[in-house]
Amino acid sequence: MSVTGSLTADQDAATAVISGPSGDAPGVPLYGGPRLQPAHFEPAHVPAEVARYGTDPHTLPVGSPGKVGILELAFALRGAGEDRRTELVGHFQKSPLQIMRPLYYNPARPDMPYTYVMTAGGGILHNDRHRTDLLFGPDTSAHVTTQAHTKVYRMESGYATSLVNLEVSEGAYVEYLPDPLIPYVDSRFYQRTAVSLHPDATLLIGETIYAGRLSRGERHAYAALASDLEIARPAARGAAAATGEPVAFDRVRLVPSAHRLGGAAVLGGRDIVSTLYVLTPLVPAREVADALHEVADRTVADTADAGARVGVSVLPGDSGAWLRFVGNDTVTSAAVSAAAAGAMHELLTGRPAPLIRK
Repeated sequence: MSVTGSLTADQDAATAVISGPSGDAPGVPLYGGPRLQPAHFEPAHVPAEVARYGTDPHTLPVGSPGKVGILELAFALRGAGEDRRTELVGHFQKSPLQIMRPLYYNPARPDMPYTYVMTAGGGILHNDRHRTDLLFGPDTSAHVTTQAHTKVYRMESGYATSLVNLEVSEGAYVEYLPDPLIPYVDSRFYQRTAVSLHPDATLLIGETIYAGRLSRGERHAYAALASDLEIARPAARGAAAATGEPVAFDRVRLVPSAHRLGGAAVLGGRDIVSTLYVLTPLVPAREVADALHEVADRTVADTADAGARVGVSVLPGDSGAWLRFVGNDTVTSAAVSAAAAGAMHELLTGRPAPLIRK
């Protein structure tokens, strides 16, 4: 099933065919169809910090069964009157990525589905390639999260990647708030999150990274961790560029062996970094920033994490604001993230935020 604007009708087929030299000769069927071809799941560029580990297979190589996870979800507004709600209208999944049925458990927003992304293998292994495409139609409202923390396991060869593409249409309200990422010892991982955000849409998007398995005393024992967040406006129809005007870029490159763990704006010698971006036309950016600062400061003041620090800034063009937290306590980090997201939900929707069930 094709569910995003960038996918073609040919991807509905179970297999694709490579044409002969003349273009009209019978070809060789492609295993798994277009979704399982490297052009679909491999990043166009992998940062040198991760790419240097190559793809030499120690056990299963890239593309082996279970090594490529694909998830495509499309949401649209359905029904009329009091029965009008956002529903999942397009769904394709290939293990290890999968979801269960979206839940409607928020009594204040019975129209808003809560969807949990799961990894059947329990985590990310060497040479894994994951791709997730999420399409939110006009005027939809949706919350997407993960079932649990994302664990990036130890790797003796190769590296793993994850591509996440979000398309948020006019009038949509979307919360994309996955649980923290935990890089294990000797892991190598690159994640790119690309967002196409309509100027009249609202998006809450967050990310939290731990220094490792903190309860075991494992801190910055991973080999390399790279993360890119790119938020842009939709490209004009007929434009040559794949994306329109950029709104925000966030680059993270962490290489413990080279003592590259970031300065004050990344980790600053601490164990946890957490970020929340709030992009919306519903409220002035300064009001969003003030609300984020107030709730984060209050939450940190009620905890025992002496190393916790919070910063808030507005984004260009009055498009919203962002919050970054660094600290050493996972409970404090979770409390700040939940309080900030909850405050934004209430500010932007006028309804209290529910307790997200995990």
